[in-house]
Amino acid sequence: MKFVDEARVEVRAGHGGPGLVSFRRERFVPKGGPDGGDGGRGGDVILTADPRLTTLLDVAWRRRFAAEDGRPGGPNNRTGRQGADCLIRVPVGTQVFALDEAGTDELLADLDAPDQRFVVAQGGRGGKGNRHFVSSTHRTPRLAQPGEPGEERTVRLELKLLAQVGLVGRPNAGKSTLLSKVSRARPKIADYPFTTLVPNLGVVQLDVDQSLVMADVPGLIEGAHAGAGLGVRFLRHLERTRLLLHLVDVMDLGRDDPRTVIDAVVDELRAHGAGLAERPRLLVVTKMDLSGADEIFGRVKPALLALGDEVFAVSAVTGRGIEELLWAAKRRLDGLEAEGDDHGLE
Repeated sequence: MKFVDEARVEVRAGHGGPGLVSFRRERFVPKGGPDGGDGGRGGDVILTADPRLTTLLDVAWRRRFAAEDGRPGGPNNRTGRQGADCLIRVPVGTQVFALDEAGTDELLADLDAPDQRFVVAQGGRGGKGNRHFVSSTHRTPRLAQPGEPGEERTVRLELKLLAQVGLVGRPNAGKSTLLSKVSRARPKIADYPFTTLVPNLGVVQLDVDQSLVMADVPGLIEGAHAGAGLGVRFLRHLERTRLLLHLVDVMDLGRDDPRTVIDAVVDELRAHGAGLAERPRLLVVTKMDLSGADEIFGRVKPALLALGDEVFAVSAVTGRGIEELLWAAKRRLDGLEAEGDDHGLE
């Protein structure tokens, strides 16, 4: 299924049904009073967060959504039927923005919990029938209200994955391989850059009752903030994370200055904003199964430690250091929660 994380849609709630002008017609009642019923209320357009969905593809493809109009009122004081609501299912983590004429966004709702609902357009009220307009001086009113129009608006939907831990790094740093090793996620893996084209999400089970959710996004290269490579478009999916795992290929550390390798990614996080560059981070040196990896790591480890982050050496192929890394991530998450850290929960 194609991954779509942004959509612009037009929504229209149902119009209220008109009230009715009607008079009683009964046998032996020659002058029946007004009995026109009220119109039915128009249906609402409702967004609901469905945990089974992972993309906005269906919404983006349809683009226009409308609820049903209310039905007219009936005789004998019968109220018209209410219009059916229009239910739009979106993935958990979808944010709803209103677009005004100037093109500026206003955040209306953040659907970050399963089955959470938001009425994005309210249906119009039904009009009153002529029975409401009786008075001592106006016994036979021939007046009824039309129904109110339903709300119409254009909204922008933006999906941000809900993950506790985010994986960042250069292309081919081993992010997808690590995710596939520690979870049931099956991202595309190959020995060429930019294998990952869309974000991937996986649940890492540490113990019977302990787990964490991890997200992988396409690799970053220098100039990504200006559109180089795949750009930084998918970094929005890391904005809710509390902790980042910064993956670095051990062979890159052997070729270039360690600080330069690390700063290349950090600079792109900073250019994206949303506090990602300041997010708590663990430094993970990958591909330690390769020949010469231990010698390179031993040589650059002091420089990596000087950067201030915890450093882990892992191999997704042999499993070296994986368990230690995951439990360290869990401890850091628990510590952030205890401290009341709210990164990623804005």
